[in-house]
Amino acid sequence: MNSKAYDVIIVGAGVVGCMIARFLSRYKLDILLIDKEADLCMGTTASNTAIIHAGYDPVPGSLKAAMNVRGNRMWDTLAAELGIPFERRGDYVVAVGKEELPSLDALYDKGMQNGVPGMLLISGDELRRREPGINPEVSGALWASTGGIADPFAAAVAPAENAVRNGVEVMLETEFQGFLMDGSRVVGIQSSRGELRSRWVVNSAGIYSDAVMHKAGIRPEFKITPRRGEYYVFDRADIAINNVLFPVPTKVSKGILVTTTVHGNTIIGPNAQNIDDKEDRSVTREGLNEVWQGARKLLPQLELKHAIAVFAGLRPAGNAPCATAGVDCKNDYIIEIPDSVSGLVNLGGIESPGLVSAPAIAERVVELLQDAGERLVEKHDWDPIRSPRPRFRELPKEEQKILVHNDPSYGRIVCRCESVTEGEILAEIRAPIPARTYDALKRRTWLGTGRCQGGFDIPRVVEILSRELGLSPLEMSKKGVGSRFLTRPTKEVEADHAEADV
Repeated sequence: MNSKAYDVIIVGAGVVGCMIARFLSRYKLDILLIDKEADLCMGTTASNTAIIHAGYDPVPGSLKAAMNVRGNRMWDTLAAELGIPFERRGDYVVAVGKEELPSLDALYDKGMQNGVPGMLLISGDELRRREPGINPEVSGALWASTGGIADPFAAAVAPAENAVRNGVEVMLETEFQGFLMDGSRVVGIQSSRGELRSRWVVNSAGIYSDAVMHKAGIRPEFKITPRRGEYYVFDRADIAINNVLFPVPTKVSKGILVTTTVHGNTIIGPNAQNIDDKEDRSVTREGLNEVWQGARKLLPQLELKHAIAVFAGLRPAGNAPCATAGVDCKNDYIIEIPDSVSGLVNLGGIESPGLVSAPAIAERVVELLQDAGERLVEKHDWDPIRSPRPRFRELPKEEQKILVHNDPSYGRIVCRCESVTEGEILAEIRAPIPARTYDALKRRTWLGTGRCQGGFDIPRVVEILSRELGLSPLEMSKKGVGSRFLTRPTKEVEADHAEADV
């Protein structure tokens, strides 16, 4: 049992939990951020489209709409303070054929009600000029200038690192098991590491947020349905688009989009398939075909031979009614301090547009604590800045030379496709929240994401991790428990064969 008592324990280290940790780190509080996985952002945050949505899609009057639009306005400052790759490129909702044009008017009206600035309805001719590869049958588009793209992994890692710099503790591989209660008040949690005491617990458990709140006996009717979305990733050397292209949305999702990323790759997806298993991130032949056909409707020039990876993510689709009385929606966000249980800040159903909404949700959590009587005293030495570490490939030649001169490890390329150096890998292993697995390094440096998908760099990365962590190469893993790369040294295999021959 950890004898330390915290002021706040945050359960779940996805982008929302990490943002909450960062926003609360401004105040004189003892804060603990936990997650059951071996690294941050391994749940919903690890597999999303990385879009900073403008806010024209959520139902007007919903909490989801309010968080989307408020969060969107916060991203310029947030990205600058934390060094998060972010580009406000705008986005398009594309109508193909005359029959889809009325949907653009409806989206425009919703956007106006939600307070989205900078929207414009444009003609098919204008969109063909802006994106030459678009389906020639495009009839028009809704252009939202405040839309953008961001690195979703940095969006979690950066605020978490800034929180650690400001005194927050992080415990990974720590699973929530239940609440410690004193009557109707939460006084901590039972975890896989024992009892952890606190005055407040924040439920930011993403796809497991329903199970967490049910442990406190609240909202028994609330249910998270895992919604699987599948994606293709394309080699940036073979195909590059300029924009974020959405289709006209369906009742279930925003549809299968085609988008560029801050790393230069084109990705397509996701579809939307409700499933039962909260750990099933497998891809299916049928799902990928659905994604392919949907993307080709927007961009017929796509060729499957240029795809270098596929993946799937799970969105935590909830069934909460709208937080605002009189507004008709069936899947709103939950952001509350429940009346029946004190000491708990309860979040649920934070699906898309969760990435863009994350800072606004964190801000709202601070407000809820203040409204509940928590006296939040600002630290005089709170530092909002987190400086990003060098990315060798992005530096001008002269800066690369200086970097290598000062630290020769930056002159050793480990990942050829993405030009990731040993110096970058070492910096992440030695970071405030150390990268201790291959995928943790992949999320931070982008190694293994190019054409060879790690085929060249994995042995060298395993060697570097083993050396830096002081552990056997046999203990190095892709993503934590159950994913080790090696089972025994090759020489042992050779010795076994020699004995068998005798």
